[in-house]
Amino acid sequence: MPRTTARRTATGAALAAATLLLTSCGGGGGGESDGTHLTFGVQAPPNSLDPAQLHDGTQRYVWGSLYDTLIYNDNNGDLQPASAESWEYSDDARTLTLALRDDMTFSDGDPVTSEDVKATLERTRDTAGPQQSNLSAIETVDTPDEHTVVLNLSRPDPNLLVALSFGSGVIGDPDTFDEESTALDPVGSGPYILDGEQTVNGSTYVLQRRDDHWNADAYPFETITIRAIQDRTALFNALLTGELDAGTADGTQSEQIEGAGLSLTRVDGVSLGQLVIADRDGEVVPALADVRVRQAVNLAFDRQGIVDANLQGLGQPTTQEFNTASPAYVEELEDVYGYEPDRALELLAEAGYEDGFTMTMPANLFVQPVQPTISQALADIGITVEWEPVPAQQSGQTTNWGMYFNLGAVAPPSRTLALYFGESGSHNPFRTTDPDLDALREELAAETDPEAADEIYREINTFAVEEAWFAPIYLQATNWVTTEGVDYVGTSSSLFDVRVFDVSE
Repeated sequence: MPRTTARRTATGAALAAATLLLTSCGGGGGGESDGTHLTFGVQAPPNSLDPAQLHDGTQRYVWGSLYDTLIYNDNNGDLQPASAESWEYSDDARTLTLALRDDMTFSDGDPVTSEDVKATLERTRDTAGPQQSNLSAIETVDTPDEHTVVLNLSRPDPNLLVALSFGSGVIGDPDTFDEESTALDPVGSGPYILDGEQTVNGSTYVLQRRDDHWNADAYPFETITIRAIQDRTALFNALLTGELDAGTADGTQSEQIEGAGLSLTRVDGVSLGQLVIADRDGEVVPALADVRVRQAVNLAFDRQGIVDANLQGLGQPTTQEFNTASPAYVEELEDVYGYEPDRALELLAEAGYEDGFTMTMPANLFVQPVQPTISQALADIGITVEWEPVPAQQSGQTTNWGMYFNLGAVAPPSRTLALYFGESGSHNPFRTTDPDLDALREELAAETDPEAADEIYREINTFAVEEAWFAPIYLQATNWVTTEGVDYVGTSSSLFDVRVFDVSE
């Protein structure tokens, strides 16, 4: 893999947002930002700010402001230097050497060194948490000098660089790891610090910019407030009355937005709504072990109807795990599963379930908009769903349920592969393996040619569709709304970052 040279200041921004996220103003008001303050809301607060417990997705808006990552995913989804000015793989892709910046400091003023990176990576690798599996290929970490980190891998890992641009790549202060405050108010090297007097954990997070941060110029807002708010109607009304700097709106709200003199930008393919058919060996739901049953589930959904009715047209139907901009996307796979409930009934009968069956699925905040639709579609083919309420932050990523709905941000192919196909992936809770898939993954891990790797990703995508490991339903778009003084500069790439907002010139 070629060496990547540094770029002093990463520019642009990246986004993978669901329509369940909305932003609100903290300093402007009156429909115009003052250029120094921004406030926005998310559906749920971070579960923890401890480096080993970070969740990617909307929670990154908070922790990504407090921590630097080793690598940065730019506005085009390309990996760029961040805390690591450059990196280089060995010829066998089993040694990764990262050259760190020499001007980084923690929020308490202490310099960031290679030993801090090593301690953070090893702790995350060895601690049960959302990021642990992403670092499983790291065998040892060497620090030949204060600004060089060498990762020695037990195997090639095509996801590692991307993982280092997500929560797996943050740098924490080892001196504070064991302190209770780390989960609430950590010492990080990021561009912002928490304002302890104004922050209310679980509700409101107020961030003050560090003007001494090496990349401070990439963060135009002096103060950012992030609120955990579930009432979309209240937030939408606040947007209309000029209390908001920026936010998202669904398809039915577009005319009101434009009538209020606000700017609206549609961003396609930012998130994927799907059923993860996790129990492919039938441990909890025996029926799901039969590929015909999983295929029947895929045939049960009127995808275009769901996009029109549930999303008000703000999206597009899909039957595959990767979005249209991904090199893993295969257009022909969109024809594999149409809306064919009669054929689904036939497949269930062939599998021995002519009388159907009953299963339990988790009901949380994110499935609510489509929960009745899912229930009806599956009931029409003889599958009765009993919904079990769970907290908003919890999805189905446990072995409690054989299938669950997930609304997740689009991600680079390597990231998707690790999360949804990897034996330790968070969306593979039953640790399903398959000889054909394992062979493709091994081939991919050893492949250093990007075009050849993309072809393998397409083969993996085809495997997933034909074996019905998932039941993708729609790719969701987002309408971003901004008031005067704020520009939205994000795209449908895979990062939740406060740099999706900029000050208008």
